[in-house]
Amino acid sequence: MHNRYSANWLLPVAALVAAPACATTYMTVEQAQKKFFPTESFKPLSIALSVEQSKLIQKTSGIRVRDLNINVWRASAGDWVYIDQVLGKHEFITYAVAVKNDGSIQGIEILDYRETWGSEIRNPKWRAQFNGKKQGAVLKLDVDIVNLSGATLSCRHITDGVKRILATHEILFK
Repeated sequence: MHNRYSANWLLPVAALVAAPACATTYMTVEQAQKKFFPTESFKPLSIALSVEQSKLIQKTSGIRVRDLNINVWRASAGDWVYIDQVLGKHEFITYAVAVKNDGSIQGIEILDYRETWGSEIRNPKWRAQFNGKKQGAVLKLDVDIVNLSGATLSCRHITDGVKRILATHEILFK
């Protein structure tokens, strides 16, 4: 006998509520590479940090290293493109950081954004604040990186991630 008060109808509703409400891919790794360095070709490097390197990066940047595997591509002219993820509020944000041969940031791009709020970090003016920064720059929200209202966690975590990537680059390649 079927119970008309059965909770089976809640299963599809619960699945919809648990799923991220806004998951958007804005560009691929290849598109980001070409945007940063249009005339260069890229070679992926497979880098696994040692525990010692991880600790040094954390000490240098002040930011925890969550993953020992580094996703980086070396461009034909000696430039670099890193792909990284940081946690927004609840979901991961995948972004690319282009580092020029001299160790300065060429730019950052948001590749995948899965949060329902905070996508304002895609604003070109906000992302341009990182251009030219090198290892040793303050890179602190509300100090040399302006916060965006409604995107505070995304802003903070991207800023921290970029700071960690610059420390990683310095330790691995300089």
